[in-house]
Amino acid sequence: MSKIIDGKKIRNEIIEELKKEVKHYMIKPCLAVIQIGEDEASNTYIRAKEKACDEIGIYFKHIKFNETSKEIEIINKILELNSDEYVHGILLQLPLPEKFNAEKLINYIARNKDVDGLTDINIGKIFNNKQGLVSCTPQGIMRLLEEEKIDLEGKNVTIVGRSKLVGKPLIGLMLNKNATVTICHSKTENLSKFTKTADILVVAVGKKHLIKENMVKEDAIVIDVGINKEDGKLYGDVDFDKVKTKAKKITPVPGGVGPMTVAMLMTNVIAAYQRQQKKSQ
Repeated sequence: MSKIIDGKKIRNEIIEELKKEVKHYMIKPCLAVIQIGEDEASNTYIRAKEKACDEIGIYFKHIKFNETSKEIEIINKILELNSDEYVHGILLQLPLPEKFNAEKLINYIARNKDVDGLTDINIGKIFNNKQGLVSCTPQGIMRLLEEEKIDLEGKNVTIVGRSKLVGKPLIGLMLNKNATVTICHSKTENLSKFTKTADILVVAVGKKHLIKENMVKEDAIVIDVGINKEDGKLYGDVDFDKVKTKAKKITPVPGGVGPMTVAMLMTNVIAAYQRQQKKSQ
């Protein structure tokens, strides 16, 4: 039987560490979340972020815009938050309504307040192995592997999914740990040819049970980032019940990578706060 990687447990430990840290601060850190429209999933994710902020002692600022808002209004709000010394982290809740250019808006966020790690500058820093704010889900994956004491040097890592949110930053993070990285995507032919050679397999495409037992190497580490809702239940991209008997370690859905994403966001808020405080002294 494989070992289930408990993301909830690790998330709770991180939150407790941050709570102790924040207790000593004279000025409390502040996270500003900008939401456009009323996407149901976004409302759920924002509540999870607010809950984590409340647990730790971080001020939570929720700024809402209607879908009819103009792009310039949102840009002006971002610029205002950039210059507000009492706001330490800013994120734009994704996805945005179709008429808005997410990439354009994200790149207006000051790089030292970009706690989602999605600006071009912060993603570029990963590939140059320089310190910056790292995208939350990839950072959460790396933290899970670190907590499980999995050495990445020389390992074959296959990442399925090339999104800017997960796959692309993860390539850089894995390379920085001297892993040998293969990236697969919707145009990859014969996907199982690549997944079967992976010592560590990361799947982030949003397709229920894409990865079957016969596509996974014996004793592989399997990290499932997918979240697929069907009949009120959540499923991953990996056929968990079948694959868990073959894998050495595996993350469940829910309870694996998901909780780590919020924990890493909180870690980024504290990191951003500390750097800004240091600069102002």
